[in-house]
Amino acid sequence: MCGIMGYAGREPAAPIVLDGLSRLEYRGYDSAGLAVLTDDGELTIKKGAGKLARLKECIGDQIPAGTTGIGHTRWATHGKATETNAHPHTDSKGDVTVIHNGIVENYLELRKELVAAGHHFRSETDTEVIPHLIEEEVKKGHDLTAAVCHAIARIHGAAAIVAMRRAEPGVLVAARVANAGGVVIGYGEDAIYVASDLPALIPYARKVVFLADGEVARVTKDGATYLGADGKPVQKTPQAMPEGPLAAGKGLYKHFMAKEIAEQPESVLNTMSGVFTIDPPEVELPDAPMTDEEVAAIKRVVLVGMGTSFHAALIGRTYLERLAGIAAEADNASEYRYREPLIDSSVLVVAVLQSGETVDTLAAMHEARERGARVIAVCNTPGSQATRVAHGTVFTRCGPEIAVASTKTFVGSLAALYLLACHLGARRGVLTPAELASRLGELARMPQLIGRAIRTEAACERIANRFRAAQHFLFLGRGMQFPVAMEGALKLKEVSYIHAEGYAAGEMKHGPIALIDEAMPVVALVPKDTHYAKMLNNVEEVRARDGLVIAIATEGDEVAASKAHEVVYVPEAPALLAPMVTVVPLQYLAYHIALRRGADIDQPRNLAKTVTVE
Repeated sequence: MCGIMGYAGREPAAPIVLDGLSRLEYRGYDSAGLAVLTDDGELTIKKGAGKLARLKECIGDQIPAGTTGIGHTRWATHGKATETNAHPHTDSKGDVTVIHNGIVENYLELRKELVAAGHHFRSETDTEVIPHLIEEEVKKGHDLTAAVCHAIARIHGAAAIVAMRRAEPGVLVAARVANAGGVVIGYGEDAIYVASDLPALIPYARKVVFLADGEVARVTKDGATYLGADGKPVQKTPQAMPEGPLAAGKGLYKHFMAKEIAEQPESVLNTMSGVFTIDPPEVELPDAPMTDEEVAAIKRVVLVGMGTSFHAALIGRTYLERLAGIAAEADNASEYRYREPLIDSSVLVVAVLQSGETVDTLAAMHEARERGARVIAVCNTPGSQATRVAHGTVFTRCGPEIAVASTKTFVGSLAALYLLACHLGARRGVLTPAELASRLGELARMPQLIGRAIRTEAACERIANRFRAAQHFLFLGRGMQFPVAMEGALKLKEVSYIHAEGYAAGEMKHGPIALIDEAMPVVALVPKDTHYAKMLNNVEEVRARDGLVIAIATEGDEVAASKAHEVVYVPEAPALLAPMVTVVPLQYLAYHIALRRGADIDQPRNLAKTVTVE
């Protein structure tokens, strides 16, 4: 997760950009940078490792001149947190300057091609290929806007960029490539702003425009023009800036839950940022240090959590067994300590939390410590009680989650557990460097794939209209999809107040099948994985009893569609990470059914974000 701020106007740019970055610092603080361009093309770049305050100290009273500028706060994904790797980055000639939020999945291929063409790279980042790609397009005679359009067409992955060029002073070009988080264009008085999130624009903008996937904006002090993903001009109508910090946090979404579902590509990106590199393959967990002896001594892992976090723990159990080669189990935290569990110093206990204050999970952590186990928290909240009880923490860094029903912290927890498993697997010799690189490459693809899954909202809305009056739902899944079925049922219960149950599909004939009739919608998770044929058999069993099947299937699967009454297609994803895409339509289904039933979506009855009493 990186913070982006840009300004084109008549005032000095540097103070405005720095102020905007200070409102976005929660999005990244391992390094920061600023680039300012004067009207005669003089470029000044200041950057440094560490938090934004360090950059401000370096600048001091020497405020760079210029009325066009861009700035960036960084969470590293490729390359360490150093001044050299900090954004902005430039091309070989120092003409094109770029800041970037996201991952360029094919940067190794692009970098090799560019080096062969004579380009010289200074940093370890994936970002640096972008200004060089733009430079190549400029050489062909394109202006900055066209060059950006051509360059981003070659980028794979989720990415949002802002570029400027010495030869075109006063111009910023912003682009949103796939789902890399927001790009917001703010309209102020005699100025236009670019930011990655609304809070940066609160003091400045009166109206805003959000870029959609593939869209490009050309920004000057006099206004902004837009191009669609096809390169053709599009008309976008500025909307009133939401008033107040809370409204700005919600943006143009009706509910925080809808916004937080849409933020999930960036949430996974945030969790990854700063802790892994693909070249060379490495996962570092600085807040969860363990010696080689401590890692080697782990004989068993116990994961504990409650609600959504428990469902993430169930999936994390598979990660630790498959990737780290360690026997693992998952337990409901509220029951764990009453079992008088058999644990000692050879057991690693992983507590999955969001707020870090859930009393049942904290009690399980205390119990584990008292019995000699090492405890690691997977948590979204720095400074929470869980981070103080645990020996170490893997932070999800999803940003504030306001809606009571958890969405983005679920996928963030999955990403954190996957990284923990990769880290342990590499250190224990279970994963070779090549295998680790492959696994991390698969994770790097997930922001883009989750973004494609977010496009299922319209299909889910249609299905919600059909089943809004249902009184009961059954969710079925196998393997990695069984916890997703449980999570889908929980979301529907939480926000729509409809009774729902998530079951392992193989258990259906051991009781739940008695409930199926013509009034029972059954959501079947049937991605093309190792359980695909068995899940199709389960779908047939539901159909034979007049159940109404809603299939969550892999794109292009006509067989699953032919057996279902409704189908929602999600992109094909790596098997271990597929829950990150299959959960998205279940979240949207719950949201849109609740919306149609008039429920209080962000604050459901009888629920609280953090359960602090047993």
